[in-house]
Amino acid sequence: MKDNSRHSPIPPVWRRIPSGVWALGFVSLLMDVSSEMIHSLLPLFMATTLGASTLSIGLIEGLAEATALIVKVFSGVISDYLGKRKGLALFGYGLSTLTKPLFAMATGIDMVLAARVMDRGGKGIRGAPRDALVADITPPEIRGAAFGLRQSLDTVGAFLGPLLAVGLMLLWHDNFRAVFWVAVIPGLLAVLVLFFGVREPPAAQHASRRDFPIRRRNLQRLHGGYWRVVGIGALFTLARFSEAFLVLRSQQSGIAIALVPLVMVAMNIVYSATAYPFGHLSDRISHARLMNWALLVLIAADLVLASSKDWGVTLAGVMLWGVHMGMSQGLLAKMVADTSPADLRGTAYGFFNLVSGVAMLIASALAGFVWEYFGAAYTFYAGAGFCCVTLLLLLFSPPAARTPT
Repeated sequence: MKDNSRHSPIPPVWRRIPSGVWALGFVSLLMDVSSEMIHSLLPLFMATTLGASTLSIGLIEGLAEATALIVKVFSGVISDYLGKRKGLALFGYGLSTLTKPLFAMATGIDMVLAARVMDRGGKGIRGAPRDALVADITPPEIRGAAFGLRQSLDTVGAFLGPLLAVGLMLLWHDNFRAVFWVAVIPGLLAVLVLFFGVREPPAAQHASRRDFPIRRRNLQRLHGGYWRVVGIGALFTLARFSEAFLVLRSQQSGIAIALVPLVMVAMNIVYSATAYPFGHLSDRISHARLMNWALLVLIAADLVLASSKDWGVTLAGVMLWGVHMGMSQGLLAKMVADTSPADLRGTAYGFFNLVSGVAMLIASALAGFVWEYFGAAYTFYAGAGFCCVTLLLLLFSPPAARTPT
């Protein structure tokens, strides 16, 4: 009898991605639906229902994001110290879910501040352990596809949440609190999917560490290749400021105010559609080549947005921005996993997220300054210029070394 075993077809990559990664992707999707239902309406709720000033709203957002940045480092370190990821991820998702009713019950700005800080704290707690868990349960040769898939599902939630919020606001005649109560449901589902759908691999379930991960001898194991990836992530973030400026540019291009949020929905649809294919591609081609392509796409997006005079051109620039996000975000997550030791991945993601978050704050502040004093177009020209500098630095620097796992 002829042996055909050697000729059996290899399953497509998406079928080889572990079920735990799929579950984590749907957890991200559900939590993003829950969070974006609230966050897409929260500034308006604070300004109209609670009578908050613009300054108060800005301070609340700043404190919330600062909380997430600080917590990300510590949660990653703790997950490495304990040798476990799932418990911290559950705590982070659970904390964010518990904050949803607080938004619905808020009668003053102080309660919104507490809920917002707790919500971002939950995001900071879960981020690094979740990414480390994806790397732990995925074979190295398909990590790019796995991170791309999780990011793609996450982004589906980012555009479903605002769409659902708009629909419910129209149905219930602008009843903010009713929409906020509905947002509790997908948050609870996210926690349940994580609890029942994800199993931590035996390799990550070793005994509690007594050697603290951020001691000098451990940080020395995060070699130059990893820190180069951290630097690249910061450069990418400096070249790509907050997406709030996309919303402001859209409003300038003549789009009706009620339809402006749909521009971000369009960006997230493109982001979601491209994250998995480019994540898969990152497993097969040079990381440097894909990073360079991502920067070229961002330069194109900046130039289109800088020259935008009507909503069609603006929409094209926003969609190019979404392609850039799909090309770069899963790739950077894979590069962190590839250049850090398995038992320090939580710490590695924590520092990466912290540095990228600080870079985002700096980039957004600079973008706001340029916008205020020179105009919107120059903000995007400056972004394109920073992309060119980043591209030159990447072209003339050595590639990051990979750490065996």
